[in-house]
Amino acid sequence: MFVQRWLITTLAVLVAANVVGGIHYETMTGLFVASLLLGVLNAFLRPVMLLLTLPIVILTLGLFTFVINGALLYLVGRLVKGFHVDSFWAAFWGALVISVVSLVVNSLTGTSEARIKIRRTKRSEPRDDHPGGGPVIDV
Repeated sequence: MFVQRWLITTLAVLVAANVVGGIHYETMTGLFVASLLLGVLNAFLRPVMLLLTLPIVILTLGLFTFVINGALLYLVGRLVKGFHVDSFWAAFWGALVISVVSLVVNSLTGTSEARIKIRRTKRSEPRDDHPGGGPVIDV
């Protein structure tokens, strides 16, 4: 599971490096290390940053998360040799591309975290709180 997510993130960073001007990698090793560090920062530092900037995130209806994602990508570009992010705006657009590519690939491979299951159950007699015995949605 970890390796699959890491490969999806690597693919997303590769697409961002080819689509967004200002994001470059010198070697595939630099790309793999950058995607690994980006995953670690997203797992540990991103929640702290979201919590600290919660009023701004709420005020902007969640759009400030793109700024946080861009800042993390910019930080990765500064920390990893062989992976370069020229400016914050390149990091911002790169993070947006990475988010979209990750979302699409995760939904195609079935590795997304949020899963909604709909199952139909038959009841012998309808209950008062849920008449009709219709579908049940488990989240």
